[in-house]
Order: sequence, then C-alpha cells, then structure tokens
Amino acid sequence: MGREIVDNFDLIRSDLSLVEQKLREGAGEMYKPLAEGMLTLLNSGGKRLRPALAMLASRFHTPRAPIEPVVSLAAAVETLHTATLVHDDLVDGAVVRRGRKTLNAIWSGATTVLAGDYLFARAAHFAAETQSTRVVTIFSNTLMTICDGELRQLFGAYDLNQDLDSYYRRIFSKTASLFTASTEAAAVLSGADEDTVFALREYGKNLGMSFQIQDDMLDFMGDEDRMGKPTGSDLRQGIITLPVYYYLQESPRQDEWIEALSRENSDRDDAVDQLVAEIRQSPAIERCRAETDGLAQRAQEALDPLPDIEEKRRLHNLVSSLLDRQY
Repeated sequence: MGREIVDNFDLIRSDLSLVEQKLREGAGEMYKPLAEGMLTLLNSGGKRLRPALAMLASRFHTPRAPIEPVVSLAAAVETLHTATLVHDDLVDGAVVRRGRKTLNAIWSGATTVLAGDYLFARAAHFAAETQSTRVVTIFSNTLMTICDGELRQLFGAYDLNQDLDSYYRRIFSKTASLFTASTEAAAVLSGADEDTVFALREYGKNLGMSFQIQDDMLDFMGDEDRMGKPTGSDLRQGIITLPVYYYLQESPRQDEWIEALSRENSDRDDAVDQLVAEIRQSPAIERCRAETDGLAQRAQEALDPLPDIEEKRRLHNLVSSLLDRQY
C-alpha cells in the first residue's frame, strides 16, 4: 500500500502507537522462539489498515469513549488478521511474504500451526479486554466466518463450476468480514446509536469486498516484484476468482478450460499459464475494475448519514487511496 494510504492515518497516529505497544505486550514473558516469531510478523511491514479503521470508526460519538477498549479491539483485529496470514502461508506453501521469509519457511508445519493457533487465542484475549459482550460476539462470529471461507476455498480448488454467489460469500468470509468487524465493533464500543453502527458496518463491508476484488484483479495485473509473487498465483493454487469467472462467461472454450484444469498433471500447469495470459488481455479485468469501483462508491455512500467530521473525510479518502494501490 502506498504512502497516500498511510497519510490518512496521521489523525490517529498517537492511537496507533498505543496499538503497537499493545501488540507487543508481554513478549518478554513468552517462550522465546514464539516471541521472536510473533515480533518478526509484527515487523514485516503491515500498514495496520484494520486497526486504523477501528480507530477512525470509534470517533463518531460524543463524548468519546475511553481509548483503552478501542486499542484492545484494534489489537484484536490486527492479531486475528496476522493469525490468518500464518495459516494461509502454510496452506499455500508460501515461503515469502512482503519480502521476508514466512514462519513455515523456517519452522515445521506443526509448529507453524501452533503459532497461528496461539495468535488466534491472543486475538481473543484482546477482544475480551474490551469487556463488551457484543464485541466479543462480533469477534467470535468473524473468526468462524473466516474459517468457513478458508474451508470453502480449499474444498473448491480448481472447481470452475462454482457460481458467483459462492465467490462473493468466500471473499466476504476471508476478507470483508474482518473489515466489517473492525468498523462495527468500534462503533459499538464508542456508544454510537444503531444507525451509526449500521452505517459503519456497511462501510467496512463494502470496502472489504472492494479491497478483495481489487486484490484478485491485481493477482493478474500487478507487478510481480512489488507483489512478491508471480501473476496468477491464486489460479495456480486452484483459487477461482472474479477475473476467472468473468473471462469464462465470454469464452467459447469454457468446457475445454474446465476439463484442462481438472487434470492433476503438467497439462494443468500449462493450461493455467495460458489461461493467466489470456485473462490479462481480456475484458474481464475491466469488468472487475468496474465492480470494485461500484463497491467503493457504496462504501463512501454508507458514510453519508454520519456527522461531517474529519474522521469521516479520512474514511472517505481511504476508499479512493485503496483503489489506487498497485500491490
């Protein structure tokens, strides 16, 4: 993510510093290899997008709620996000993320699973610190939703017969659910009325959906060096994304592609290479871009009923900044 995205966070810079402290809390008392692994993950270059969303969304009620529960929530969503990345990298066999070795490139699979489990538990601990039953419920439902999405993705590998509803459900589960939880739970903690909670929930949901579809588009069109992975890497792992759906809708060779990707040999690898190249040059990319833009607009429109404060402008601008990212 670019500099212009982070610039939207300067209003909450001191709050995000408190989140950083919370994320590192207790590392000195942890088992040393676990602490080192956790700190490596925290230092790997993430921009703290989800904590920033929580912090900004918590400021729409006057007087403002105490900062401590919001810091705990922000730490919870960031730790949950980090835990999902650990498990994703293990499932995908990824050895590099953001230019650094992943945990599973260093540790055994069993050790990496346990480290991810520890982070899930740590995230739940932070959520419990908010002392809000409703927030803990949002958090636990989000964790179940994320796991459901990952299982659907694994069981649906190379299945080109999945419908679009399955895709939308999967990306909400994997990505948008945590954006939604960040903004909704923050609004709840702030004491906001239900209309404000709903508006911020819709903002987070639509932003998250737009974000993931753009990720799926960048998987075909992004710069390999900046992304740190080859183009079409999702399809190479059997993950069927929106560019693939849209391309196949217009392709006279749909049945041929389905048959080729059903093979478990080098022929499938060759078919994937060819399919990636054709999707990159196809109208499917522009269709994805239009859908991303539409969801982004819906995210911005969700903010319309909210007070015209600086935090609202930052959330609005953040949508546009995320649309311009190149990796």
